[in-house]
Formats: sequence, structure tokens, C-alpha cells
Amino acid sequence: MIIPPRYVGIDVSKKHLDIFDEADGVSRRIANAAQAITQQVARWRCDALVVFEATGAYDLALREALSQAGVRFARINPARARDFARASGQLAKTDPIDARMLAAFGRVMQPATERAANPARNALAGLAKRRDQLVLMRAQEKNRRSEADDCAMAERISRLVEVLDGEIAEIEADINALTKAEPEIADDARLMRSLPGVGPVACMQLIAKMPELGHVGAKQIAALAGLAPFNVDSGAFRGKRKIAGGRKRVRDALYMAALNAVRRADPFKAFYARLRQAGKPAKLALIAVARKLLTVLNAMMRDRKPYLQTKPT
Repeated sequence: MIIPPRYVGIDVSKKHLDIFDEADGVSRRIANAAQAITQQVARWRCDALVVFEATGAYDLALREALSQAGVRFARINPARARDFARASGQLAKTDPIDARMLAAFGRVMQPATERAANPARNALAGLAKRRDQLVLMRAQEKNRRSEADDCAMAERISRLVEVLDGEIAEIEADINALTKAEPEIADDARLMRSLPGVGPVACMQLIAKMPELGHVGAKQIAALAGLAPFNVDSGAFRGKRKIAGGRKRVRDALYMAALNAVRRADPFKAFYARLRQAGKPAKLALIAVARKLLTVLNAMMRDRKPYLQTKPT
């Protein structure tokens, strides 16, 4: 006997989770707290598929509880969920309605489920996010210092920049320690760093924010990173293909890796030169190199082989 899947939709907010379970057709609200979530998840069988929107830190406790219980879940882009609601004719928007709509999304769209959460990768993602925040703050303060007319004010800003330098150094030390302490992460970092252009920052971002590397195809990984060009055609009209969506921080890291690669290493340097000679704009050519780097990285992680021993497919 085949047991049909059980679809559960959850609307996530800072303080509450609104839940709709198609098995009983009942909507309920629980606190967005570890104990309440654990008690709720324990009621679901392994045949359940839980669907909720990606909401950053607000869905972290839910993800961890589902992973520990072995319950499958899909964390989807909020824009995709809203497009589904509009396509279904659902214009009203409340938390219970959203939960019901997410359950229907799971039944109709059959979204891909996420891999079990890795606490070490979650910790690395948190450190990487904080480093980005501090680096941005430092850049802002340096800009303010360059515009300061008063020497005393410039000195005050310099003292704050020194504090931020220290904080960034501490965060980077924590990242290095975590990477070395976790064998799986250390092995991933070793493989990634063998690829020309991929430095410590790009490596950190890819490990933290692209866990799908090596587990999906080249086209899918490019779409996840926002490096897949999409057609803009209608009838006889043929528009320019454009990249859209995806994970911006991963895309930014790969763009910087592409800049490094085209300056230092063949075949990426030669690939970039061919595109430029063909009349492609510099930025478009760099995006193409970034996608090529990602394709190679995906093959490397799939085969667990460093660069020059991997043939991407």
C-alpha cells in the first residue's frame, strides 16, 4: 500500500508559526520557539512534506527541528509563493491564508526538498554574514573619513575603523578555526581553493551559502546562483537573455573570483579574451567566466577531485 504524501504549509513570522495541515484541514498557530516547534513536528509522520517561505533567521528553529525529526521540507522563494497565489486567484493575504496556500503549493508544484541542516555550516553562514556587515561598516566609515574636513573628526573615524579592523580579524580567525575543526568543511575548502581565482572569502561564501554544490546539475546550480541567462522571446521578437534572481552574495563572490581568474590563470583568461574579441562587453564576459567557474566547482565537488583532475559535464 502506498501512503500518499501529507502536505503541510507554514507561514513563518518572528513570533508565530501559522500551520495548515491538509491531513486534517485545520489551521493552528504556535509560538516560533524551539520547544513549541519540537512538540508540533513530533506529530508529523515521515510521509509529510512541510513547505514554508525562506525568512532568514526566523525559520532557523523550524529547519533544525524538521531535520532532527527526519521530516522532509521545502524552503521556497517568497516571490515564487506569491506568484503561485496570484495564479490561483488568491488575492487576499493573511497568515492562515498563506499557510493554506503553501500547502497547496507543495501538492501542485512538488518542490525539491532541502538537505538536512548542518550545524557547522549554519555557524559558518552566521559568521560570514557578520563579516559582511562589518566590512560594509568599515567601507562606509572610510568614505566618511575621506570627506571629513575636521582633523579631529577624521581622527575619531580612524579610531572606529581600527575597532572594526579588529572585529573583522577576530571573525576571520573564528572562521578559520571552524573550517579546520570540521573535517567535511575543511575538505570542501581544500577542493575549492585548488580552483584558480577562488580565494578565502569566495570559498567561505560558497561553503556557507551553496550547500547544493556537487549534488545538482550544472544548469540548476547556475540558476541557484543567479548566473543562468533566461530567454526574453515572444513571437518573432528575440530579446536579450538576462540573468535574474538567485543568491546575490554567492554571485558577488563568484564575480570577484572571475576577476582574479582572468588576470592570472588559463583557461579562464583565454576564455575571457575570446569573449572580448567577439565583441562581448567586459561585464558580460566576466559573468560568463563566473558561471564557468561555478560549473567547474560543481563538477569538482561531485567527483571529490581538485582542479585539473575534473572534467565538468
